[in-house]
Amino acid sequence: MKEVQSLLKLVSDGLKTLAQGVEALADKVDEAAKAKSKRKTTVDTTAAPAKPAAAAKKPAAPAQKPAAAEKPSAPAMKKAPAEKPAAKVSPGKAAAKPATAIDTVMGLITGSSKGVSTAEIKSKTGYDQKKVANIIYKLKKQNRIKSVNKGVYVKF
Repeated sequence: MKEVQSLLKLVSDGLKTLAQGVEALADKVDEAAKAKSKRKTTVDTTAAPAKPAAAAKKPAAPAQKPAAAEKPSAPAMKKAPAEKPAAKVSPGKAAAKPATAIDTVMGLITGSSKGVSTAEIKSKTGYDQKKVANIIYKLKKQNRIKSVNKGVYVKF
């Protein structure tokens, strides 16, 4: 029984050390992301870029063993909130949304009065057959296009 307890303690200590290492890595990733976002928003282009790798060279702190009277508790794993990168907006212009694949295909179909074949969509967009088929399926489900012949689509 004592062997099992000592093995469990060893595993528990190893997991604590691992959790601390993961938390240290998460902190370093957060710091690097903040440094990168600060670099993007900095107006001064003559300054040397910050090096987040220099901060990442610190070794993780060794795990401290809990006192014998204390019960070891599992460390709380925190997920860092995702930060959105700062959008670059030209002065005097509104930010435009990038065109999605569905918008691109719908634009091709809308621009043609006779209809567009899947082969034309593939060649003009560079999408593979599966992606084109999925987009066509979604557009048909939304009643935005209809098929005039097999593999030829027009705006609904």
